[in-house]
Amino acid sequence: MSQFFEALAAYQFLQYAVIGGLLASIACGVIGSYVVVRRIGSLAGGISHAVLGGMGIALFFGFAPLSGALVAALVAALLIGWISLRAQQHEDVMINALWSIGMALGVICIAKTPGYNVDLMSYLFGSILMISGRELYMMAGLDIVILMLVALYYKQLQAICFDEQFARLRGVNVTFFYLLLLCLVALTVVVLIQVVGLILVIALITLPAATARQFSRSLGTMMVIAVFVGMVANLGGLLISYQPDLPSGATIILLAGAIYVGALLFKSLRVAQ
Repeated sequence: MSQFFEALAAYQFLQYAVIGGLLASIACGVIGSYVVVRRIGSLAGGISHAVLGGMGIALFFGFAPLSGALVAALVAALLIGWISLRAQQHEDVMINALWSIGMALGVICIAKTPGYNVDLMSYLFGSILMISGRELYMMAGLDIVILMLVALYYKQLQAICFDEQFARLRGVNVTFFYLLLLCLVALTVVVLIQVVGLILVIALITLPAATARQFSRSLGTMMVIAVFVGMVANLGGLLISYQPDLPSGATIILLAGAIYVGALLFKSLRVAQ
């Protein structure tokens, strides 16, 4: 443990990783709470997997992969939202097809990117230790956009998550705010890509929020606790993985999962008493 803190004081890449983990915790805690309450984890998974296509296309044409991820995530969110609203009978099949096509397109484009070999594993499973200062600015900017939109439309988003029919009766534009929520999920996916990668991103969106749900009675409290749990998972995962040189993203998810299981056990024992 002491070696980690010595390295943290000495190496900029580790400082960037810590900052990136904290920024990721804000997005996953706030938007993850909506995802868990609304029960749209499968839709969020579809968005995250489809993003690889945008990253591959961006790399192939010489653009930054995160810019391609941002565009692809928003397009996938709107497509999946439209499918969910208009084609409910075939929703699962169409969403699975969309994310499969997105990932296949991304793999092909990355394989054919001229000039150098791209490490596909870093996109699939994250590379938090490789976060650059430019990416931190992008993550911070996306966090600010997410927090501003949530603060501005908190009541409407809460209404469509807990009681869509009541929200519709109260005059809330359910379709607009549902698509907005999926776009916020898309932004969160982009924030988390560098930390845990596309494969594990849905776990980091849902696990801290699911843990927080065990100890909260309101959505706002759930968000605050989820952000804290996300920070513990991200920083703890970095700390645990550093000395034995374990994959940071996978370690972060395992710790988040352990915290969730521990929360369930604690609550069950408390109820039994």
